[in-house]
Amino acid sequence: MVKLSGMLSRFRRVRVLVIGDFMLDTYTTGKVKRISPEAPVSVLHVQKEESRPGGAGNVVLNLVSLGAEVIAVGRIGYDFGGEMLRDALESEGVDIENLILQKGYKTPVKNRLIADSQQVLRVDFETVSFLPDPLEEEVIDRLPPLMDKVQIIAISDYGKGFLSRSLLRKIIEMASQKDIPVIVDPKGDDFTKYFGATAIKPNLTEAYSAAKLPLEAPIDQVASVILQNCGVEMLIVTRSEAGISLFNKSGQQFDFPVRSKEVKDVTGAGDTVLSMISIALANKLDIKYGAQLANIAAGMAIERLGCARINLSEMAERLLEFDVENKIFDEEHLFALQHALKGKQYSVLGLDSRRGMSTALFRSLRKLSSRDTERKLIVYVRDNEPEEEFVSLLSSLSEVDFIVLKCESLKNLCDIIHPHQVFVMEEDQLIELNHASALLTKLKI
Repeated sequence: MVKLSGMLSRFRRVRVLVIGDFMLDTYTTGKVKRISPEAPVSVLHVQKEESRPGGAGNVVLNLVSLGAEVIAVGRIGYDFGGEMLRDALESEGVDIENLILQKGYKTPVKNRLIADSQQVLRVDFETVSFLPDPLEEEVIDRLPPLMDKVQIIAISDYGKGFLSRSLLRKIIEMASQKDIPVIVDPKGDDFTKYFGATAIKPNLTEAYSAAKLPLEAPIDQVASVILQNCGVEMLIVTRSEAGISLFNKSGQQFDFPVRSKEVKDVTGAGDTVLSMISIALANKLDIKYGAQLANIAAGMAIERLGCARINLSEMAERLLEFDVENKIFDEEHLFALQHALKGKQYSVLGLDSRRGMSTALFRSLRKLSSRDTERKLIVYVRDNEPEEEFVSLLSSLSEVDFIVLKCESLKNLCDIIHPHQVFVMEEDQLIELNHASALLTKLKI
């Protein structure tokens, strides 16, 4: 069985072309303590206001958090919202040279009013405006050299008029000629405008609407209609609390139940899914693994208020929680452990499995784990072929957070993340070492 945490080890720094409707998300946060004397409405006492990129911009932010380089293609207006949007994306290292400025166009702004961690109202400043022909031609002319730089294209359609049928056709045609996957987060009930894309990612309501079928119809029938009408390879349906369902043109269905501790706000969860699947496919992962990773990332996103950004460190930590019985890491899965330990303190204890589990060793493990509950304990088993029963027993102990196997694994881990304390067991004695390199020497690596 392949561990999902091991899938992260295949992630490399990829470049993604994000094309779609960019907007500004504003959050006005405060408390409600009284009713207005002017009308029977609550009075929000504002404590904080913040703005960040929304729509396709939120997809960009999620991709950046997952370690991708991003080229943004869209439009903004000659206004304060457009300026804030450009500045925010540029500060994240995003290539914004292809955000087209359109005269007379108002950058969409969505202001969410939040009281006591609950969204009470959203105020939208926007108009649906189609891209003028000259600007559309300019966008099309810019695409070929941009596609030469990327591994995947993510289309984020919010129905604001930028993505016309003709522009979508050109994007998908060019991408097909260059063998670049195209993943679409659709809008509206006509998915034929995305004909030829690699995958479409609607939510459940959008899928039924596009298939022109009643809600009583089986979802596999819905998928069959969309796959046939749109000529796409895969359909990824986000189903809220039911998780994600993946369908391919061969008629196979794969269901992944949601993994969330608490649902606070579903805002932006679809953007998280689009981002994670884009990263996975750009790294040549099987779409089934991409969908599972996306499902977990979305579960984390809805635990937070507003459009949340999930990074690799958080993903790794959550994956390790799901694989709690698998504390054991070798070279293949070390990447996940490295990210899970970022920003955390940890100690390393070097052991030889041939000495077995003694009372002295157990006492030392308890001593190390009780020193600081926030500090993780990594046990490094030095043997090239350690005793399975010994490793299994170690993994069953709550005092042990992680177990690292094989010499090269520890060396690589210590090169990247330096442990705060290093110990070794010698003749039933717990010995503290000055540095991880001393542990490597004592273990004769």
